[in-house]
Amino acid sequence: MTDKDILRSMKPPNSSGLEARRTAVHLLHEILGARRPLSEALAASYQSGDLGRLPERDAALARLIVITSLRRLPQINAVLKHFLKKKLPQKSGLCREILTISAAQLLFLDVSPHAAVNLGVALAARDRHARHLKALVNAVLRRVTEHGPAIAAGQDAARINTPDWLWNSWADAYGESTARAIAVRHLQEAAVDITPAGDPEIWAEKLGGEIVLGHSVRLRKPGRIPALAGFREGAWWVQDAAASLPVRLLGDIKGQHVADLCAAPGGKTAQLIANGAIVTAVDMSASRMKRLRENLARLHMEAEFILRDAADWRPERRFDAVLLDAPCSSTGTIRRHPDVQRLKTAQSLQNLIPLQDKLLHRAAQLLKPGGKLVYCVCSLQKEEGEDRIEAFLAANSQISRQPITPQLVPFVKSAITKNGDLRLLPSLLAEQGGMDGFFAAILAKAP
Repeated sequence: MTDKDILRSMKPPNSSGLEARRTAVHLLHEILGARRPLSEALAASYQSGDLGRLPERDAALARLIVITSLRRLPQINAVLKHFLKKKLPQKSGLCREILTISAAQLLFLDVSPHAAVNLGVALAARDRHARHLKALVNAVLRRVTEHGPAIAAGQDAARINTPDWLWNSWADAYGESTARAIAVRHLQEAAVDITPAGDPEIWAEKLGGEIVLGHSVRLRKPGRIPALAGFREGAWWVQDAAASLPVRLLGDIKGQHVADLCAAPGGKTAQLIANGAIVTAVDMSASRMKRLRENLARLHMEAEFILRDAADWRPERRFDAVLLDAPCSSTGTIRRHPDVQRLKTAQSLQNLIPLQDKLLHRAAQLLKPGGKLVYCVCSLQKEEGEDRIEAFLAANSQISRQPITPQLVPFVKSAITKNGDLRLLPSLLAEQGGMDGFFAAILAKAP
């Protein structure tokens, strides 16, 4: 489902749309200026900010404009550069953000040029630090309307929207053509996948979805998630199909004690419980743990909750299995979270590696003899996946890799690496809309 499909499915906003654009401007400023992750900015705005006060259609429009602006930001900047003869003055308020969200509408969304330009000028007029630039905003946006689409059509969208450090790392790891396929997938809106607690065929039929990877249900035009059948009853939860695979690598866990490290927001925790495990969920964030508790309560599921840093958690017991979904750069989720490639850097990735190593060592220490550990990251970077496993195995003689078999992942056999790990790319299942990027490995402790 493309951004334009989403916009066409909306009825016209029940206002002039100015408040939706104003909200988009402030969200974009918060994300790029304060470097706040998109998911956090949206959640806070829905809970106690502008998004929560807007009519539903206007809130959806604001969200779409922000996501499109982030996804296409380098393209938009390149187009604007054609018409901005010099840099904006130091005291220009939110003029840059106003130009960005207006250009996003003109270039990539089916918004009336008249509305996009006029509302952009109105936003500048409302900003006391940008109102002296109203004429500039008007002139630039009119030129974007006239000449921008042709400029954008001539751009290499996949390449220009991908930072050099990411493109080069993917080209080195997977080859130039695969790097391009990944980048192309990041330009497209991700579908919504759900994991049913019961039979996926029943929920695919009820919700008009299709089954992917044998157990997830993909919804093309879901609308409001809480309004869907089965949500309030706790029959399913939202979880990308790729994110559902690590739990399945543990095999039959019925009756086993499993530690879920870095567990929030709880999709994998719910899977573990649904598969019959007795789960201890560990997370260091109070707000994320609160969300995990709320999610499990809706699903009528129970777990033991431990609000601790998993790297320093030292329980008395040992576990039959451990699932470690480690903190990472999240580059596998760019199609859902385009802010990742605007906020993360090669250095921020390197800063995470010591933590990943520490968590891996702690997770192994939590295992009973003969226990099983699944390490996973929603990252496309080999430094956070394959390289971490190789370094860990070299330092731990009591732990061995358990190669993943095609029987465990029958729908993505090609994703099994030569070493027996799982490397999922957004370009897989392209005909069904792709998936998040993930790495997962199974490790076993000596009996």
